[in-house]
Formats: sequence, C-alpha cells, structure tokens
Amino acid sequence: MAARRRTSFKLGVTGLGERQEIAPGLFINTFYRGCTPGFLVTDEGLILIDTPLIPEQAKDWRSQIEAEAPGLPILYVFNTDHHRGHALGNQYFLPATIIAHERAYKEMSGYTQNFKERVYNSFKREPEIQEQLTNIEIILPDVTFTDSARLQYGGREMQLIYAGGHTPATSIAWLPEEKIAFVGDILWVDQHPYMAQADSLEWVSALRRLRTLGAERLVPGHGPVCDPDDTIKVEEYILFKRQRVRDYYLAGKTKNEAKSGLVGEMLELFPVPLERKTKIESQIKSGINRVYREVQREEELAAAESRNGASLPSPVNASPVQQAQAEASLMPAPVAVETAQ
Repeated sequence: MAARRRTSFKLGVTGLGERQEIAPGLFINTFYRGCTPGFLVTDEGLILIDTPLIPEQAKDWRSQIEAEAPGLPILYVFNTDHHRGHALGNQYFLPATIIAHERAYKEMSGYTQNFKERVYNSFKREPEIQEQLTNIEIILPDVTFTDSARLQYGGREMQLIYAGGHTPATSIAWLPEEKIAFVGDILWVDQHPYMAQADSLEWVSALRRLRTLGAERLVPGHGPVCDPDDTIKVEEYILFKRQRVRDYYLAGKTKNEAKSGLVGEMLELFPVPLERKTKIESQIKSGINRVYREVQREEELAAAESRNGASLPSPVNASPVQQAQAEASLMPAPVAVETAQ
C-alpha cells in the first residue's frame, strides 16, 4: 500500500446538525461526536442504532426523533459496540430496551466509577462538554445475542449480526429490504481506525464479508454514508500496518522501536487535522501495540509448528486471499429476538 495523503473533509463533531433520511423512514445524523446514530420508523415504534456520547447531542437526537415520529415509542436501542461513543448516551433514550452483543454486556458491566472519571477527564480541554458529563449513568443491555438476531416490527426487518474485528463485541445492523447496513466502527471513512482492542485478521475478514452482504450503502461509525468498496481502504490500511509491524519484528526490533519508526508512515495514509494530530498519533501507537502482540504470537506459533514438524501451514502465514478463503464468506443467519414487550 503506497503512502498517500487524502483530501480531508470536516465532520461536525461538536454541532447538532439535522437528521438525514437515507431511505423511507430511516434516518441518520453525521454531526454527532463518537458515532453516526440512526433510527428506523415502523408502524409499531422506533428502533435506534447507537446513541450520541455528548449529553447535549443525545438530548437533541431524542428531540429530532420525537419530532419525526411523534407518539411512537422507542422499542429498541441497538449498540453496535460497547465503546463510549456508541453506548454512553443510552440513558437518554429510556425506557427503551437496550440490545447488544453479549461481549458488550460483559465489557459494560465493568464500567466502574473509575471509567466515568476517565470519560470526564478526557474532556478537560473542553470544559463546556465536561460540565455535561457529571451524571453519567451506565445503562447495560437488557437483551444480548451471540451470533445474530432479527427484529421485525411494523412490516420492517432489521438483522443484528456479530462481526468482530474492531472489538470482540462489534456488530452491525443490516436492513435487507433497504440494502443498507450500519457497520459501526468496522468502517472509518478517510480516518485512522482505532485498533487498540482489535483482532486485525478478524477485522479484515469482517470487511470482506461486508462486501458479500448485498448492501448498496454502508453507514460507518465515522464518516459519511458510502458504498461497500470503501471497505477496501480500511483493509489496505490494516494489512499495511500488519506487514510493516512484521518487518520490524523480524528485524529484531522491539515494540517501542516499531512505534517510533511506524507512526510517521501510518500518519500519511489518512488525513490528520492539525488539532487532532497528537491524539491520532497516540491512537496509531495503541494500534501498533496490538498488532505487534498479534504478530509476535503468530511468529512464535509458526516457529513452534516448524520445530514440531507440522505439515500444514499456519493460517496466519497464508496470503490475505488464502486467509479469506479459509474463513466463512457469509454472515451468520439471524434468529428472532425473544423479549417481552
């Protein structure tokens, strides 16, 4: 992957913005910080995808939802992930039923007072936002799933599908009739993906499976609505990072040496706003940390197999195409969610 700097676009990360209807009764807002939330209008009620991190934005989003569909209850809030940008706003959409992957429940169950303080302190340079975060409530999922689930209300269908890769909880919302998928942080458009909790090979596999889903448009966790081919850029980014980290590892370089040597290379692959350069550099380093540990395990496993005379090659040493062929090419079939209404 040749290093290149792309033209940057400005995201309204602190404003409110107006909802955008991307299909009949299906809305998003790309102006909120932390994620791109959406909601689906059905005759029986509303199904939300993710919730804004900043309280002012979460309250604004609820106001926009109620203005669009007055009198309809919010049936579900689906969190595509457990990260704060997708789930911390849950408290502003009660009494909806919260649904997420079972691993998201496990992660969110560990959000203690220390977690709340870290969130609060992360906005120390933005006191107007920090002031809003004095009463954080962690609202855990009421319903969880393992592989997939199906929500059917008012003649509309939404499939919830585990994808993994970005985190062990990352899942997508697939609307087969509309041919639109909300893919959470599997996809970042013209932005450096956050990889501190990633399984990089699983992430590449998830991106490839998205291209087999049949979607015509994707709603990423970060960035504008795009098409499935935009997943290729993130795949290239991940594979490039894996290869360069492996180069450093095989050259006997330490993890810290890999970080020092590779941050500059990685910065060139996506736009970096000057005001966010320090944060993105830190984000890239955390991703290199994660990939270095993966590569180390892969190389140690390969060496052990070689010593033991293993006749079959390790999947981690196969080419990206061979890796993809060795994995399932389709998302799991969804099953109906069982919950009392």
